Amino acid sequence: MRALAVIDVQNDFCPGGALAVRNGDEVVEVVNRLSPLFPLVVASQDWHPADHGSFAANRPGRQPYELDELAGLPQVLWPVHCVQGSHGAEFHPEFDRSRVARVFQKGTDPQIDSYSAFYDNGRRKATGLADYLREEGVTDLTILGLATDYCVRFTALDGLWLGFRITVVEDGCRAVELVEGDGELVLEEMRAAGARVVTSAMLNAEF
Repeated sequence: MRALAVIDVQNDFCPGGALAVRNGDEVVEVVNRLSPLFPLVVASQDWHPADHGSFAANRPGRQPYELDELAGLPQVLWPVHCVQGSHGAEFHPEFDRSRVARVFQKGTDPQIDSYSAFYDNGRRKATGLADYLREEGVTDLTILGLATDYCVRFTALDGLWLGFRITVVEDGCRAVELVEGDGELVLEEMRAAGARVVTSAMLNAEF
């Protein structure tokens, strides 16, 4: 069975948000258009406690986008974003959630970041997404959302590692691009790892 995973389409990652991805809100139309094609739709939601260790504000003297370490892993220090219960953590208001069967929250442990919808960054704790997909008989997972070079990337790579067939919808994603061109580089990385990268038009034609 095929399923669609909508990654972190939240206010803080859209224009005007605390960690806005350029044109991030443009993915919403793609998500809403493709969702009815799939028998199962899931979503992930960044859901950080205010004291999360990835926030530069919680590291005296450090600035957003500097590199540091967290839980023994390299860590980008981020602006405070997607704090549990905040407006920024809510899904974009135009994202039609009527077909979303389950929401999987991530980044809840202040001691380690979690880009992937499957695991934290050290693969120490699972979100439950993989077990849920297997229980539902999912073999093929299509991924889109925010952001290409972080949460989409690591969700796709973990999905491949777990044995799912992975498709990434290129025009349904937008990249942070701390370094210009990261979005394209990551798409190539996902292709090389075994993911299929398609446009929404190509995907629509398959149904």
